[in-house]
Amino acid sequence: MAKHSSTGLISVQKRWPLIIILLCITLSTAIVFFIRASFDSCNSQQYMENNKISTQIHSFESSKSGKSSAESETPLSFMKSKLVLLVSHELSLSGGPLLLMELAFLLRAVGAKVVWITNQKPTESDEVIYSLEQKMMDRGVQVLSAKGQDTVDIALKADLVILNTAVAGKWLDSVLKENVPRVVPKILWWIHEMRGHYFKLEYVKHLPLVAGAMIDSHTTAEYWKNRTHDRLGIKMPDTYVVHLGNSKDLMEVAEDIVARRVLTEHIRESLGVRKDDLLFAIINSVSRGKGQDLFLRSFYESLQLIQEKKLQVPPIHAVVVGSDMNAQTKFETELRKFVVEKKIQDRVHFVNKSLNVAPYLASIDVLVQNSQARGECFGRITIEAMAFQLPVLGTAAGGTMEIVVNGTTGWLHPAGKEGVQTLAKNIVELATNVETRLAMGKKGYERVNEMFLEHHMSHRISLVLKDVLRKSKNYA
Repeated sequence: MAKHSSTGLISVQKRWPLIIILLCITLSTAIVFFIRASFDSCNSQQYMENNKISTQIHSFESSKSGKSSAESETPLSFMKSKLVLLVSHELSLSGGPLLLMELAFLLRAVGAKVVWITNQKPTESDEVIYSLEQKMMDRGVQVLSAKGQDTVDIALKADLVILNTAVAGKWLDSVLKENVPRVVPKILWWIHEMRGHYFKLEYVKHLPLVAGAMIDSHTTAEYWKNRTHDRLGIKMPDTYVVHLGNSKDLMEVAEDIVARRVLTEHIRESLGVRKDDLLFAIINSVSRGKGQDLFLRSFYESLQLIQEKKLQVPPIHAVVVGSDMNAQTKFETELRKFVVEKKIQDRVHFVNKSLNVAPYLASIDVLVQNSQARGECFGRITIEAMAFQLPVLGTAAGGTMEIVVNGTTGWLHPAGKEGVQTLAKNIVELATNVETRLAMGKKGYERVNEMFLEHHMSHRISLVLKDVLRKSKNYA
């Protein structure tokens, strides 16, 4: 799941080593968004009432006050000695594989036996894949080839098999072949995709037979339920809606005033901006679906509005985190061309891919989550920003609507060109009203503590896995 890491953060008692590590990491050139998954589910009653298809969608309520029992115990301890096979369609620095890695480490921490396979690998050597596999092996995760009898044997012996993303479904027929019927009853299928081109029968034909599907938001779960029925004529299995969240490590950084101040000074100095300047950042892989082009158009319009109305505000800047200095895509070239044409080079900053988004969250003033079309399946970067008490300007689409409380923790705007003007006005509003900016940030932080912390994940993932294991046992 970004957009959300494999970067471990040292506890607050070791503050200065933490700061040094974070500052060094910001110079790296690979994206790893903090991947600390946390479970939560909003009330899904509205979906159940309008449910035209008989798929059952499970929803778990979050504790909104006090500490849950999950904070004082290890709810995943029942997974000790269980054999778990994790199947990823790829191994890269994108959200899905990293989120599955995070789950692998959680399972290893309670003594589960975890085996990882990657279905699609490039033929040539890849430094990122090598690094991530090494990290997993260092944490006790066994890495196997996606094909071969050893892999088939593990799948047959496993107590639980987790497929990650819809595309991973291709592995079933290509590797398991005649053994598919023996494995599907113990599969939990973790789905993150929101795009229509993933709805192919070759990917998901076995989906109705698995023990359950786990999806990151109610919006996505409803979309998959209706789309599989209407387009493919198949029924979703029992579906568990989960929300991602922030780890204790991330929260420690967000709540460490000294660390944040040092990180802020470092990042702002590297960008060439002053401490009183206002930074509006979009932190995602640079692609059209993430909406960096529309964000920059909105930002340009906000500059025009400030000039036309002669508003007295500190200089505002747009920060685009997720660039690739070594291999600029056609889309990124278009972005840079737009900036030059509008003569706003001094106000727009392209930041190369970074191993750690925490330094940027510590140094900006507002996060813009501008994913287009159906939006983000969830959008982990949103709750990470809220942990740093940042207001969020997000598209009214996808999982963002289940995170951002419009008018309270930020503002929502329409996706597409229709949202450009609204986003521009929202940027101006937050630039001119510091009280609103701070109040929204505070409310966002409170919402994170109520709904999106690690102990929510630990408790709710245990409920999902227990249910899937029960079904598998009953089938056997």
